Amino acid sequence: MTQDILTHVEAGVMTITLNRVARKNSINTAMYAALADAVAQARDDAAVRVVVIQGHETVFSAGNDIADFLDQPANPGSDRPVFRFMNGLAAFPKPLIASVCGPAVGIGTTMLFHCDLVYAGDNAAFSMPFVNLGICPEFGSTLLVPQMFGYHRAAEALLLGEPFMAEAALEAGLVNRVLPPTEVNGYAASIARKLAAKPSTSLAETKRLMKEGQQPLVIRKIQEEGAIFSRMLSEPAAREAFGAFMEKRKPDFSKL
Repeated sequence: MTQDILTHVEAGVMTITLNRVARKNSINTAMYAALADAVAQARDDAAVRVVVIQGHETVFSAGNDIADFLDQPANPGSDRPVFRFMNGLAAFPKPLIASVCGPAVGIGTTMLFHCDLVYAGDNAAFSMPFVNLGICPEFGSTLLVPQMFGYHRAAEALLLGEPFMAEAALEAGLVNRVLPPTEVNGYAASIARKLAAKPSTSLAETKRLMKEGQQPLVIRKIQEEGAIFSRMLSEPAAREAFGAFMEKRKPDFSKL
C-alpha cells in the first residue's frame, strides 16, 4: 500500500489525493494501482456518492514517473494498473470532480476529460506533450480533446504539446472555474458536498444519459491509443526523447 495516494471518505464524498509532492506527484505503478483500487471502491460503495481527485496547491501531477514508466512499460489490453485506472475512471458512474493547481502534465491533463467538473487554480498549467516524447496521446484524448476544444485548438494542444494556462482551459471548456490556488481544494470539496446531498439515482442517471453514446467510443479509443502508444515506445523517436530526458539534454529528431 502506497502513501503516495491518500483516500478519505466523509459525508458521502471520497477524496483521492495525489501525495507525492516531492516528486511533483509523478505517478508510478504503485500509485496507479492505488488509484484504480480507490476508483473501484468508490464505484461499488453505496456510501460514496461523489469523488474528488486533488493534488497540492503547487502541483497536480507531472504525469508519469519516467524512470518507473520505462522500467515497466504498459501493454495494452492487460490488467496493468494504468489501464485499470483509465478504464475505471472512463466508466465511473458517479459525479467526479477534479481540483487542479500548478502543473498538470500528460495524464495529469488527460484524466480531466473524464471528470464531470474541474476547478483550477490560477497557477494551473496544462500540457499534453506526447508528440514531443515520440509517442501518441492516451486516455481517449484524441477523441475527447477535439470534441471539447474544436479541431484546431485540439491540434494546437496535441501537436505542439505546449502548456496552456487556466484561463485558456476555462475558455476551451476544460475548466469550470478558476480560483486562487489556496481556495481550489476547499471549493471543490464544497461542490462535492452539495452534489452528495442530491438524489444519487438522479445524478447517476443524468450522467449516464449524457455519456451514453460516447462511453463505448471512449473505451475503444483508449484501447486503440494504448496499442499505438505501446508500439511507439520501442521506436527511435521515443528512445531519443526519453534518453534525452534522462540525460537532461535537448532531443534531436532531425533524422527521424
